[in-house]
Amino acid sequence: MEGIDLVARFMAISATTAPKSKGENFVRTKILLGEELQQTARAMEKFGQKTGKKDFDRDAKGVAQSEAVVLVGLKEAKPLGLNCGACGFEDCSTLQKQKRTSGEFQGPVCSFRHLDMGIALGSAVKTAADLNVDNRIMYRIGAAVRDMGLVDWEFVMGIPLSAAGKNIFFDR
Repeated sequence: MEGIDLVARFMAISATTAPKSKGENFVRTKILLGEELQQTARAMEKFGQKTGKKDFDRDAKGVAQSEAVVLVGLKEAKPLGLNCGACGFEDCSTLQKQKRTSGEFQGPVCSFRHLDMGIALGSAVKTAADLNVDNRIMYRIGAAVRDMGLVDWEFVMGIPLSAAGKNIFFDR
């Protein structure tokens, strides 16, 4: 459908300009179209098979039928500096000393930066909804794009987009 790429760009703008803690932006966006989108769908299926995790194949089918995917993630998100303990550690300096590099996502990440990410995702999907484009936030896209090396962000979610007569992301 013509125009989905434009909607994806507007969504990336919405995610980037969404309010952030202390006005510091660690949110990153990337738009997948065409062959890159299809490679991602195939990578999702393979990731599910490799890890034995369910529903990667199901969501891969929806991604393969999509016209675009907007990735929203966090890259090198520094702790806010409140020493609030919401991350599970006593203070921000203890959080910064921790590093987990294996798994679907890296971490730990400051809880306020995850809130920033949630607000960015909400802003992006609101933009799509305002423009009548069907979408759904999918963690499985994020796990696959990290695994395939498409992005090197610590945390990422994907939002597939479709403009069909029926929302393809809720018939699962």
